[in-house]
Amino acid sequence: MKHVSFASIETAIKKVDNLDDDGLEQLSEKYALAQQTLLSYVMSAAIEYQNEKLEGLLIYYYCLISECFDTEGLKIRLVTEEDIDAFEEPYFDMLDAYFENDDDEVLEDFCDQPELTQFMAMEISTEDEDGTTLDDETATQLFIVTLAMITLLNRAIEA
Repeated sequence: MKHVSFASIETAIKKVDNLDDDGLEQLSEKYALAQQTLLSYVMSAAIEYQNEKLEGLLIYYYCLISECFDTEGLKIRLVTEEDIDAFEEPYFDMLDAYFENDDDEVLEDFCDQPELTQFMAMEISTEDEDGTTLDDETATQLFIVTLAMITLLNRAIEA
């Protein structure tokens, strides 16, 4: 399986972070239309967790992670409801094992995108340039949802 590299992550960050409002809207629309089922699944987490802060973060990371796969040149088939249904139980079992043992290898093996997994772990645990940090609850929720997204996109890579 092809992995998203740190170089592609850095390129995607530079692109997304330097877009103006119109550019961000176009990028959001591009990825929203490309993976409507996945976006609905990802965005439902903010409602499920009852966390308004999570909504904006999820949109940003949805676009950023999608851009990472695109920058790496990976072609992604549509993620379906069936993909999500088949993924959920093993995913939650893996999360239980991870939180029980705090073993990063469990995450990386399940997700099979080690650089993106490490990137998201750093994102939720470090201060932004302006010195702000996420509260623990939002950070954990963001990590769980973005890791699910990464895993689903990874499983949808076309050969």
